[in-house]
Amino acid sequence: MEGGNALAQFLPLILIFAIMYFLLIRPQQKKVKEHRAMVEALRKGDRVVTQGGLIGKVSRVQDGELEVELAPDVKVRVLRHAISEVRSKTEPAES
Repeated sequence: MEGGNALAQFLPLILIFAIMYFLLIRPQQKKVKEHRAMVEALRKGDRVVTQGGLIGKVSRVQDGELEVELAPDVKVRVLRHAISEVRSKTEPAES
């Protein structure tokens, strides 16, 4: 009887963990994966929004940084992961 009783005690904890996984953890992992793919696909000419709310056009792409032109002759360097949204994508160059 004690084996069944122990399982009955842990069943609510297992159910709570399963609900937490499907409602919180899994969607967050999916969102992180989508953001990583978006950041990796950035290229020159894309219009982006930074996490600080600045809107600009990517003028140069380096390993971990981007150069974003906010206005004519106003360029800033930002980290790739600081991009929150891509407003418009440039078409890939056809070879």
